[in-house]
Amino acid sequence: MIDRFEKFSLAISELNRNWHRIAAEEMEAYGLKSSHAVYLTALARSGEGLTAPRLCEIVGKDKADVSRMMNILILKGLAEKKGGHHNGYGGAFTLTKKGREAAEQVSRRAALAVELAGQDLSPESRENFYEALDSIVRRLRELCRDGLPRA
Repeated sequence: MIDRFEKFSLAISELNRNWHRIAAEEMEAYGLKSSHAVYLTALARSGEGLTAPRLCEIVGKDKADVSRMMNILILKGLAEKKGGHHNGYGGAFTLTKKGREAAEQVSRRAALAVELAGQDLSPESRENFYEALDSIVRRLRELCRDGLPRA
């Protein structure tokens, strides 16, 4: 019998792997990788743009990753940086028109994937699932911050 930890870990791992496959297919049209999808959608939701530190918080990545990813999005003409110092510090990243179109396309496709993946769930089951998932994420975040209690 598979224990709860193993079942949880395997499910999360498979969910992540399949999500990245779907995102990779969608991002291929823009010459990007699956990991760029979260940057596009975060910037699209921001409206007025995001600073690098704020983007780090939202996407859960370190400054080096954010810098690399944003440089690629800028080179592809999907994002731009406004304001800031002459040495590159400060300012906010925003999407270009082309970037907004890409983000809208990726968001539509992601919504479709989530809808199709959960089509066997009743509205009540779906609500319970997301409540449980939010609770697990919140508690795991606290455990990572505070450490596991000693037995």
